[in-house]
Amino acid sequence: MPQPLSLLHVLPSFDLDARGARVARLMAAFGDRARHRLVVADPTRLAARYRVGKGVRYEIAQEVPPLAGKPSLARYETLAKLMRGHDLVLTYDWTAIDAVMARRVFARGLPPVIHHEDGFVGAEAGGLRRDHTIYRRLALSAAHALVVPSRALERIALGTWKQPRARVHRIGNGVATALYAERPDPRALPGFVRNERELTIGAVGALLPHKDLPALVRAVGGLSTRFRLLIVGDGPERGAIERAALAMGIDDRVVLTGAVERPYRYMGLFDLLALSSTSEQSPTSVIEAMATGLPVVSPPVGDVAEMVASENLPFVTEHHGEVRLRDAIQALAGDPALRARIGAANRAKARAEYDETDMIARYAALYAEAAGRPTCLG
Repeated sequence: MPQPLSLLHVLPSFDLDARGARVARLMAAFGDRARHRLVVADPTRLAARYRVGKGVRYEIAQEVPPLAGKPSLARYETLAKLMRGHDLVLTYDWTAIDAVMARRVFARGLPPVIHHEDGFVGAEAGGLRRDHTIYRRLALSAAHALVVPSRALERIALGTWKQPRARVHRIGNGVATALYAERPDPRALPGFVRNERELTIGAVGALLPHKDLPALVRAVGGLSTRFRLLIVGDGPERGAIERAALAMGIDDRVVLTGAVERPYRYMGLFDLLALSSTSEQSPTSVIEAMATGLPVVSPPVGDVAEMVASENLPFVTEHHGEVRLRDAIQALAGDPALRARIGAANRAKARAEYDETDMIARYAALYAEAAGRPTCLG
């Protein structure tokens, strides 16, 4: 049996966000053909490890050097030492950019690096920072490839970051679409029992500021129909969401379930998926909703307008428009047949364009080629 590929991952977290879920899925798909070492900046956020599955050889580094702070040769050298001995280094988002710079400063004897950018939070959620842009341009010159999940990020990579076309790879997120055709588990979401006389609105994702879930709460508070809003996820914005629900007088109709595994078990309990984000790229929850056969209501963030079927486009609303968000949900609330038609079109598109089989194959080919072993992950 060929020697497994040795992969070093440098990540901000290994949480159940789109990045962490994808990394865990790829690890599971590669099986015994790869072994992994994870350097995680925030060791308290490791929930994605439970998705890796059995038979995958991996370890999470216990002594992690600082990945952020003022750049220094000492940090670059420490990161370079971590990288030696691996076949390939995989870095993720701004937090790991110093590892890419270490490859530029200490190139001799280091394995190739593939950098992944999944989107912007924190200081860059409202717009790119000039100092980050300059630093990325310098660091990414040493990367073998840059992977992005969306057309929006691809445009930034080619334009703002001035990366060569050959170095930039857009690989969209994917899910196991067949699983989402199964009947949902009515007990999958804690604290929720579906009522067919209510519109069930779902929102799925980490409770972070850029998701702007209080805006969604305010939008549904104006609906003239019976509804229940289910928010599936954990994060620091939980209190703000609860306060918004209290202020609107709908705290009895907003259910925060916390993070729940295996979304295919519960996505079918929703009548529609709603987003209120100010920043996204290629949201996995949208693909999951499409695969389930749901309509999606969302601002035109990231690639959402290009992801959904054409029948769904009228419900991709204006940026930051709570009234438009409310009106789009209201229109779907009163027309079950319309929801069904849009959902069927979304399901067909998800199966055709967003099944994980293609995503896994493209990552496997890119990683194997970069490591100089083109058949090792096939």
